[in-house]
Amino acid sequence: MSTKVNSHTELYAALNRQTANWTLLGVKLHHYHWYVSGPQFFTLHEKFEELYNEAAGYVDELAERLLAIGGKPASTMAQYLELSALKEGTGGESAKEMVAQLVKDYTAVAEELKQGISQAEELGDQPTADLFIGIRTSVEKTAWMLNAYLG
Repeated sequence: MSTKVNSHTELYAALNRQTANWTLLGVKLHHYHWYVSGPQFFTLHEKFEELYNEAAGYVDELAERLLAIGGKPASTMAQYLELSALKEGTGGESAKEMVAQLVKDYTAVAEELKQGISQAEELGDQPTADLFIGIRTSVEKTAWMLNAYLG
């Protein structure tokens, strides 16, 4: 029985890491949206807004899933910064540096989602696995598109 509890604890942790990742990404994307400049301003300004709106939706879905299966979502910036392996924007990034950092962030998130999918499937929690799969599909596409932008 304790193995199952540990497994659920690990799944709760995976959901909370994603809640933290997407909250942090939302803040970073807002920062990039406000501070991007240069010839690609209009393209990136609009794209960053699209991505931070998507991030906000993921935060809500992940937190609600966590609550639905008996977990407690992280809900403070201190918790998000502790739980996420991602880092905040530093300020002063060029447009190209912003996009390159997002490629790294989205790639890292995709890897964490892959682990979460396995954990959920081991527990027979298909709804959580499906949530992670859907997000991973979008994340991998976004990483590919951002990478293509970099050339």
